[in-house]
This record gives sequence, structure tokens and C-alpha cells, in this order.
Amino acid sequence: MSTEPPETTEDTEPGTPRAADAGDGPADGDAGTGPDTGDRDAGTGTGPGGGTGTGPGGGTGDGDGDRAGQPSEAEAELAAQRVERERIERRRSEREAPIDSGAKLSGTAADLLAAVRAVEGGAKPAATVFGEPEPPRRPAPEPVRRPRAEPGAPAATAPETVEAVRRALADGGAPEALAPQVAALFGEGAADLLRGDPWQLLRVAGVRPDQADGFARALLGAECGPDDERRGRAVTVWLLEQAALAGHTALEMPALTAALAGQGVPDPGEAVQHALAEGDALAFQDALDEPGAPAARGEEEESGQEAERPVRVLVGLERYALAEESLADALARLVNSAPRQDGSAEDWERAAAGADSAADLIRAVAANGLVLHTGGEASRAEPAALLRTARGLGLRAWAATHSALGRTRFGALLAASGGPEPEAAPAVATLAGLLSGSEGPGRDADGALDLDLLVVLDAPQLDVESAALLAESLPDGARLVLAGDPGVLWSAGPGRVFADLLTARACPQIASRCPDPGPLGELVSGVGVGELNQVEAPGKEIVIVPVRDAGEAVHRTVQLVADSVPRAIGVPAEQTQVITPGHGGAAGTRALNAALKERLNPGPGRFGGFDPGDRVAHSPAPGRTVLGQVVKADAAGLHLSCGGEAVVVPKDRVEQSVRHGWALTAHQAAGGRWPAVVAVLPGDAVQALSRPWVYTAFGLAERHLSVVQGVEQALPRAVAEVPAKPRTTRLPALLAPQVPPTA
Repeated sequence: MSTEPPETTEDTEPGTPRAADAGDGPADGDAGTGPDTGDRDAGTGTGPGGGTGTGPGGGTGDGDGDRAGQPSEAEAELAAQRVERERIERRRSEREAPIDSGAKLSGTAADLLAAVRAVEGGAKPAATVFGEPEPPRRPAPEPVRRPRAEPGAPAATAPETVEAVRRALADGGAPEALAPQVAALFGEGAADLLRGDPWQLLRVAGVRPDQADGFARALLGAECGPDDERRGRAVTVWLLEQAALAGHTALEMPALTAALAGQGVPDPGEAVQHALAEGDALAFQDALDEPGAPAARGEEEESGQEAERPVRVLVGLERYALAEESLADALARLVNSAPRQDGSAEDWERAAAGADSAADLIRAVAANGLVLHTGGEASRAEPAALLRTARGLGLRAWAATHSALGRTRFGALLAASGGPEPEAAPAVATLAGLLSGSEGPGRDADGALDLDLLVVLDAPQLDVESAALLAESLPDGARLVLAGDPGVLWSAGPGRVFADLLTARACPQIASRCPDPGPLGELVSGVGVGELNQVEAPGKEIVIVPVRDAGEAVHRTVQLVADSVPRAIGVPAEQTQVITPGHGGAAGTRALNAALKERLNPGPGRFGGFDPGDRVAHSPAPGRTVLGQVVKADAAGLHLSCGGEAVVVPKDRVEQSVRHGWALTAHQAAGGRWPAVVAVLPGDAVQALSRPWVYTAFGLAERHLSVVQGVEQALPRAVAEVPAKPRTTRLPALLAPQVPPTA
């Protein structure tokens, strides 16, 4: 493993840290997918290098007007940029009028509006109750999957309703700019609802209990108190929503009551009961099997006496409770039903006999409706072989990936290995496209997916709601294969579906024996078992760049992407991806993207902070990220090219759903792989380190990994000692009565 940059320059002095110090890895709780308003001013940066530079490859040609020999359109574009530079701020203010009005606020109202805008842009609420300890910097948030409609989406709210809400907000000292969002959330009677129960403001994403308390005091006066039943119910729901953002589908009663006490609720138990009585939450009792429980039940049957079994009491929001129960029922249907007889047993066995490492997977799928497949990047060859086999036997077989990048990679793997036939292609879709109907086989007359076999890659990224919708969409007799690497970060949304199924042992599990090759494969495999090993990297596949502070981390990252990696490794800047713990901080995605834009595609950001040629991360829905490049902007919105597809983001959605994409968090990058990766781990990220983050970030590199790190010995300690943060879910308990565990 090399301990100096690919090509030593004045920006990268050689270092001699132990190889075990190479790496990076903040926790999964510190990775986000939602956009952030901080990127709006990313037209200039703090990175080194001159203010000029060519744009990323594959652009539209109008991203850099400083290059000689540009066509006349590019020259005209540059001239237009100069003319528009003085009017950029005015255009932004017109586009962001609600934000401008909020900018005039001060004190509590300004803080409240800032918190709401931060969450709308992808930031975690300031009062994170169930998350991991934050590093001593502005935290880089976990992806926000809000358990409510996206703000601003419903645009048909009656003007009189919005005006009534505006007056109620003003009377309570809250920013009036929230009126459209609140009106869309609560509907026609929103103003009366707020005046009667001011703590309902907590349902607005980004609002904290202390802010809702201030709003309630202003409206209710002496009637307002911490023991108010309305406050207890609202805080209970808010805490359950915070738990969902941290990945839990429910909370155990002791954890919930302790959190309520921490929020100043005098009688937490009573507050929970009020929330349950009003239907704001649901309670469950899940039986716990202690060691020896099966034997004890056998003794009960012989004696005819029924002994009490231990249970745990959980409280959750209805949407996640119903999704988890629906998922358990759908999976039990797959497990307990005989798969459709497509091809004889002899045909399946003949195909398995000639499939090398995929033989066990093919045999398991032949006889079962649900199969789990585990392994790293190299193991994808086995689902590819399964898909070819199934197509050859006449099955309508498809694969689904988490991202468009994953779809492209798996499609290339299929093509390189000789299948499926061109007339049957494409046989790969993104999961979102498959469920929406924009990709894949479509649905049959009964509304089920029109297929016989579905192979889902990147299965650890399945949250409980997506997984429930997917399982419900499969027809009777279909086969489902969930494939993925159990060591990577879990889903951005609530649940840990793949890990829960592995734990429940409800179906056959096939572990791949295909190791990832080369020094990178050796490094990542070691991290997966808790060891940060020294790895020989004669071709500079792994490089350590020690840094003293965040500013130096940004400086050296820009130098690596723009100079050293292209010259020494042969990977151009547009094929190099920067991965960092989160969006905030001096070396988060905002700071890195600003510096990389200045070096790689400088411009005034005349289109809401963006210019043609900018690399971007588009979040069309919470928890989803699509990578692309800016093409142009017009009255219709911002035009992007995402995986070869044209996407138009409406003008009023750009700020909330688009950020620059030269630097991503690990959750944003999940499902993708790049020829070169620069993993940035500044010293202030020590508290966010975990094995899953390191494993995920390092595993994104195909040929080369540069690690810009200042955490020193905290890294190997985290890899050895900090596993994935637990999530409270009900799926194993729901499956247990319906599906007997396999051997």
C-alpha cells in the first residue's frame, strides 16, 4: 500500500503512516441523500488551483467558456454569463421569495425557518434523539426520509387557506413563509387546527419541540404548559418520526418514555397512552424467544399448561407498522408457495451443473420462492448466471438495482457474459423504475409485475416501505432473489430488511465464494471482518494522503481529482468520485463541491447555483439519489442528463432536490462504483467512524483508492470495534409464526 499520492507534487508531501491508518469511515448515520441549500452558492470555492479548468467529460460543451476554439454558442453563453452576473442575486430572490421574506426575521422565528429549510434541503433536524453521537462540527446528516409529503409538492391549496395559516403563524411568532407548506400539510382547516393545537407545528419537517413550545406560548398564553395533553401527544409522534429517520420502524416502550422524559414531558406513560387513544401511534406486543424456549414450549404441550412468554412492547407510526406487516405477509406467501413449474427439474439441474460458482444459487432458486444471496462485487457474476439460466429456460426473468449506475454495470456484466438475448433486453431496471412502471416488464391484468423471476441487487438498500411494495407486487408462483453485501450501509429509510431476513433464516441463504480480486478486494475483505490490514499495492491501487486539518483535506482532494490521479493512474476527473462523511463541516460535500467546481467547471452559477457541465446529485424522492450533469436551464426548469436520460427539474424544486455531485456521501453513492475514488476523512469525523461506512466507501473503487485522512489511529479502532448501529424492527418477529426457520 502506497503512503504517498499517485504523483508527488507540492500539494502532496510523502508520508509514512502505518498502512493500517489508510482509510476513512464515518458512521452510516452521518450520510445523507437530500439536497441542501448550502450548495446554492457553490459557484466559487476554497480549493487550490487556478480559477479555470475544463469541465467534466461527457458534458454539453457549454460549461467552460474560457477554452479556446469554442463554437460561437459557447462564446455567446460566456457573454451572457457576464451580463447576468450582476443580476444573479435578483433572480435568486425572485425564485426564492419565501426564503427572502424569512431572511428578514430574527430571533426564534428566524431559527425556526432556518431549521425547516435545512430539513427540506436534506439536513437532519437539530434535535436528533435516536442518532449516533455527532462529530464536533456541523453534522453531516443522515438521509432525510420524511414521514410526510414533500413540502411544496401540493400547489393547489386555496389562497384563502394559505392566508389564514399565514396570520396564525404570524400571531404565534413563526415565520409566515411556512404558510404554503403548513396549508398543504393540514388542508382546509389548517389555521383553526394550529390555533387549537399549536404543537401540531411539530409535524412540519425541521421544527423542534422547543420551537413549537414558543409558538404555543405565543398563541395560548397562560394556558400553555409542559403537562398539556396536546404537547405530550405531539412530542410522542415527533419522537417516533425522529426514530424513523434513524432507521427504526418502531421503538421499545422504555426507550420512548425515556426520550419523552428528556423532552420535558412530566408523565411519559400517559403521553403515550393519549397518542395511542387518538390513533397517532400504534402499540404492539412481540413475543421473545429466550434460550431454551422451544424445549419449554414442548414441556407445556405435554403438561397441558400454558406458561407466560416474555414479550416486548413497541410503539410505532402506522405507515411503518403496516408496511412491515404487509412485507412479512408477502414474504411468507413466497416462502410457503410452490414456485411456478417453468422447466423440468432435470433442466434446472443440467443448467446448475454447468454454472460453476452459481450452481448452488441456481439449485436453490429452482426449488424455492425466496432466496438470499450474499457476497461482494465479484459475486454479481452469480446472479448474472442465474438470470441467463432462467431466460434460457423460458422464464420472464428481470434484475433490479438500487441506482442507474448499478443498472448500467449489471447490464454490462450480462452483455459481457453472453446474455440475455438482444430481443429480450433490457433485462435490468432500477428498483424505483420497476415499481413506478417506467422500467421493466410492466404489470399484468391483476396489477402484479409481469415476470416469473426477479433478482434484486443491492438488497441492503431496501427500506421497509419499498420492500413491502415490491413483495406485494410479485405474482403467485414468482421467485424472488435478494442479493447484496451484508457489510455495507443499511437503507436510508427505516428498516433493515436484508439483515432481518438473514437473521430470521426464513429461506435458503447462498453465500458466494467469489472473492473480490486485487489489493482493493483484499483491503475491503479485511474491513468486512473488522481488520484494517496492510496491503501491498505495487500499482498504487491504494494511496494514503495524511492531512493535518480540514482545509488541507479540501486542498489535497482537489489536487488528486484534477491532477494526480489523471496523470499517475490514468483515470480522468469525470471518472473519479469523492466520498466524504456528510454534507456539513469544513470538509463536507458542500465545501468539497465548491472547491471542485471552481477547479473543474468554474462559472457564476447562473442557474440557481449551477452551470452547464456541473456534476449533480438529483434527489427526486427522499432516500433516492440519481447522478447526472447539468445540460441547460430554461423556463421549464433545470435540464439534466442522468444515466443517458433527460430529466427536467422544475424551477421551484431545484433548491430542494439538486446539489452538486463531485463529492457525495456514502449513502448517496450506494449502488455505484467508479474507476477511482477519493475518500475524505477529516480529523473531526472521529465520532462518526464505523465499520460499515469504511467498508462501503472503500468498496466503491474499482481500480484506485486515495484516502485523504486525518483521524490516525481512530480508524483501525473503529473498523475493529464499531459495527452497524442497531435498528429496532419487527420483521423477524412477524415472520416467525408464518415461516419456520431453515436449517
